[in-house]
This record gives sequence, C-alpha cells and structure tokens, in this order.
Amino acid sequence: MKIEGASVAELRDERVVATTEAGEAPRLDEKAVLAAYSRWAPVYDWVFGRVFEAGRRLAVEIINRRQGRLLEVGVGTGITLPRYEKHLRVTGIDLSPDMLAVARRRVEAQKLDTVEALLEMDATRLAFEEASFDTVAVMYAITVVPHPDAVMAEVERVTRPGGEAIFVSHFASESGWRRAIEQALTPLTKKLGWRPDFPIERILGRPGFELVERRRLGL
Repeated sequence: MKIEGASVAELRDERVVATTEAGEAPRLDEKAVLAAYSRWAPVYDWVFGRVFEAGRRLAVEIINRRQGRLLEVGVGTGITLPRYEKHLRVTGIDLSPDMLAVARRRVEAQKLDTVEALLEMDATRLAFEEASFDTVAVMYAITVVPHPDAVMAEVERVTRPGGEAIFVSHFASESGWRRAIEQALTPLTKKLGWRPDFPIERILGRPGFELVERRRLGL
C-alpha cells in the first residue's frame, strides 16, 4: 500500500510543524471508530506498522530534536514510544481502551521511563491546561477522528508558545484518478475507521497557523 502525496509542512503561530501525507470529507462516527480500533488493536502493529513507517520515522526524528514535554494524541498501541529519546517526558492519549491496553503492556515490558502517562481521553476535550506541552504529535489520527477541527483547536490550545505540533496522516489527492478512487473508497474505509479523502487544507488553512515548510515524503 502506498500513501500518496506525502509531505512535511511547518506551520507557525505557536510554531506548529505538520508532517503530512497526501483532502471536506464525510464525518466519521465515533462508535464506528471505537469499534474499528477494538478490532484492529491486537494486529495493528503487524498490519500497519510498515505501511506507516516512513511518516512515523520522520516525525520521531523531528520530535527527538525537541526538549521538554511531549503529548502524543492518538497514541494507539504505542508503536512510537520506544523511539523517543530519554530527555523527553511523554504523555499519550487515545479514545480506544483496547489500543491503550497494548500500549501499556509495551511500556511495562520495555520499561519505557520516558512515558509519564497513558490516558483514555477524547482529543476534542483535552484535560490539560493551556500551553502544557512543548511538542504535540498527531500521527495518523487527525483523519480518523469524528471532529478534526475541534482536535486542531485543542492541539493549538495545549501547545505552548514557541512549541511545535507534528501531524502525520494520509491526505486526499487534489485531483485526477487517485482523487476519484479515494472518494469511491470512502464508504468502505469509514467502516475501517479512517477516510482517504480528508483535505489537507483543513490542517494548513487554519487562521491561527502560518505555513513555514512543507516537504514531500513519497509519491
């Protein structure tokens, strides 16, 4: 499986970095998303680990150059947690208790001292004070949440001035046959818990963010 239109974009307000992969899409149902990730939790790393490796690897490289507190939104099974450098203090949140159970087992088995907390939490209502984190990472999650604009607002709220937020996901192709296929597949992929036709403009077009850089990761 190829992820089309991969890129890295740096947005600035509270200096937000977005790591992205190739755009309005039908809203996902929260219960459907939870059900999907309950099914995927036992095999998620095996099925999707390699598929999403390039984006995660680049995001972790950026994050490891940062200092201080890191919030990973949609931490899932915690597949990235062992890669964070020791100087970071990591909090992960996810709406899926099944995915978090896998992440907690990983932290315990690998004795990951960098991880301060793994919390079941709705990303549209983050239980943190404003400007709580130096870095916020949202990897392959912004396109699977039912209310992405609310998540974006919360990410901006909890990122400190001068901090960074990193987004990694598949975004819709702008035109052509790939765009047509993404739209045709949307009813099916919604059942799997994600949508391939999510527009990148919903990330880059927010009035509070200034685009600083965008780098392509793949075709």
